Amino acid sequence: MSMFCYQCEQAAKGTGCTVKGVCGKDETTAILQDLLIEATKGLAIYAHRARQLGATDPEANAFTAEALFTTITNVDFDPERLQGLLDRAARMRDRARNLYEDAANKAGKPVEQPAGPAAWQPAADIEGLVEQGRKVGILFRHEKWGDDIADLHDLILFGLKGAAAYADHAHVLGYDDDKLYAEFHRLLDLLSRDEQQADTLLAAALDTGKLNLGAMELLDKANTTTYANPEPTKVRITPVKGKCILVSGHDLRDLELLLKQTEGKDINIYTHGEMLPCHGYPGLKKHRHLVGHYGTAWQNQQKEFPDFPGAILMTTNCIQKPRDSYKDRIFTTGLVAWPGVTHVGPDKDFTPVIEAALAAPGFAEDGEEKHITVGFGHTAVMAVAPKVIQLVLAGRIRRFFLIGGCDGSKPDRNYYTELAQKLPQDCVILTLGCGKFKFNRLELGEIDGIPRLLDMGQCNDAYSAIQVALGLSDATGLAVNDLPLSIILSWYEQKAVAVLLTLLALGIRNIRIGPTLPAFLTPNLVNILVDKFNLMPIRTADEDLKAILG
Repeated sequence: MSMFCYQCEQAAKGTGCTVKGVCGKDETTAILQDLLIEATKGLAIYAHRARQLGATDPEANAFTAEALFTTITNVDFDPERLQGLLDRAARMRDRARNLYEDAANKAGKPVEQPAGPAAWQPAADIEGLVEQGRKVGILFRHEKWGDDIADLHDLILFGLKGAAAYADHAHVLGYDDDKLYAEFHRLLDLLSRDEQQADTLLAAALDTGKLNLGAMELLDKANTTTYANPEPTKVRITPVKGKCILVSGHDLRDLELLLKQTEGKDINIYTHGEMLPCHGYPGLKKHRHLVGHYGTAWQNQQKEFPDFPGAILMTTNCIQKPRDSYKDRIFTTGLVAWPGVTHVGPDKDFTPVIEAALAAPGFAEDGEEKHITVGFGHTAVMAVAPKVIQLVLAGRIRRFFLIGGCDGSKPDRNYYTELAQKLPQDCVILTLGCGKFKFNRLELGEIDGIPRLLDMGQCNDAYSAIQVALGLSDATGLAVNDLPLSIILSWYEQKAVAVLLTLLALGIRNIRIGPTLPAFLTPNLVNILVDKFNLMPIRTADEDLKAILG
């Protein structure tokens, strides 16, 4: 079997990438990622059984999230790095097996000898690993189970990948919850079984949404405990004269460590993409050389990075193939990797990044000052909830629109810009994720001091949006589905899938999703989601506004 991948919105021809991923990954990388998922299922089989006997391994737990996160779109494009992770997966699986067998023997229980992923042994080289991986990928599942079951499997798997990203970010800050890892292992164990039932998988998809809610809650706690609650903050979006480093991705700790290592070196630090919300955290914005934000969303980096006159650090997913004009001054760290790009290891010594910044010209002069405002997390929004409710009751605020998720390069994503522009003046936008870059520089004004555009943060800050919705529900006595709130999601990769499953698990209906429906949803699955949750594809901005507002 050759490469096949349909986990992101860029899936070629709306069905799947074959020869090479639109994201840039080649066949070898794609197949090794499939094999890493299979190996992680093997680890989970034993970890799940060990935990049922009261035994757990924190290192195996953390690796589970790391392995799943590695296979998200635009993270790891390096076959050699993936080979190393596969070797680690085998060692972690052996640790989990020994833990399980010891626990079973102590409890006087019979010791199972699972087959399939639990019995996998890594081949000696990349070529051998690729041959193993050809037998366990997406096409294999479709041949084995048929389209509906295979797609349900992958809906859960992609949701688990998204939840794993949030769990990994929390772990990096020292926050873990064994109950979350227990669910990862239980659900991966379920996905590893030879026989699958649609009803069981549908229930597991909603369980994946609940797991993701827990992961987002844990990450919110990790971020706000470490860096304090975000607060409304103006962020400069034009250059400041001087040497510079651009930080992209999602990892707050990497930004903090870089800020500390560049103190007193006359280097200005800028955020890019989903790092924009970092400016709202008191523990990060206290560093005076965090001077602003440069550029827009991830898909524009090949246009924007050549003009950035400094070093660039990619901290998590979102990397694109670096162009020659900046390949010698872009660096990766954490799980993200690209062949030939210098990687900063777990010691987080950013000296090579700093040296590259000092060697680059930097910005020759200040740009004209322009700002946007971030930092409207759930604590900031709920602090003004009484005023907001008064405005709603008085008819000053007619409706809230949660317009959030991922950005991308397809022209039909202009829908989100048009929607924001055409909203009546008595409507407020809540936004999160990099989808905000379609409209976050529009001058939308205020309603009695409440900004009409409230940037709630990164994609994981869907947790903040959920807390606001629940808070408004409590305050008004209205069910969430009866609130004057419309949710319009833009999806690109697996974290957006996890967020969607969370919303569905909470029973939230009438969600609109675009720019297209995922390729891994068969017509039968779409019909189920429509029937149960009234999930709708976006149409045109005018049509959707008419349907929502009347």
